[in-house]
Order: sequence, then structure tokens, then C-alpha cells
Amino acid sequence: MHSYIDQAQHTELGDWGTPEDIGAETVSDPIQCFGRIDLGSPKGPVFGGLYAATRGIYRVVYPFHEHATVLQGEVELTDERTGATNLYRQGDSWLIKKGTPVRWAIKSDRVLKSYLATTTELEGDRN
Repeated sequence: MHSYIDQAQHTELGDWGTPEDIGAETVSDPIQCFGRIDLGSPKGPVFGGLYAATRGIYRVVYPFHEHATVLQGEVELTDERTGATNLYRQGDSWLIKKGTPVRWAIKSDRVLKSYLATTTELEGDRN
């Protein structure tokens, strides 16, 4: 069992490079991404862990389904298909469907989330 609430301030994350290194596109500001996989592998059907990024804006088409919770910071996510925008802060969560184009606008110096993702096609997806 992992308690991310207790670890959020003192967690060591690996350097994952820029948004381009994780399959995204930088829109503004030089963004650095960091992360750690605590469950599974991105090459498998299910994986999860921690992800952080510095202030800036980037775009990504989600290559997996994701449930995530913000542990630190503030991020505004925009579904680029619908234009729907939500601001997320510590304790807020989202569910993003695979294939969704999302604009990340990181409002704080850094945002940190815990996440669980699956690359598996799911039955009964709600749009």
C-alpha cells in the first residue's frame, strides 16, 4: 500500500524530460516532467505512480485511460474536443478517456499527481 498523501512533500521522482519526451507538445514555457512508476509498467495493461511537471502549457492526446488526483499545485485541464475546462487543486480528481486531446495549463510552480492508467480497451465507456 502506498500513502501518497504522507509522501507528497518528500518524494524522489525521476527526470522524464520535456513534454515531447512523454509524447506531448509544449505550447509555452520550458516545462520539465518528472515521475515514478509504482505499479506495473507502461508496456503492460495497467500502471500507476506519481507524475509532476513545472509551470507552463502543453497539449497531449491521452494514450491511455487515466484516473488521477492532484497532490500538490494547481492545473487547468481543457478537453480540446469540447472546450470544457476545469481547474484542479490538491485533493481534486479526474478521469480522462484514452484518445482525449487535453491542454494542460500548470498554474503553480509545479503540479504533482498520483495516477492509475490502463491501455486496455474498456467496454461501457461513458462519453
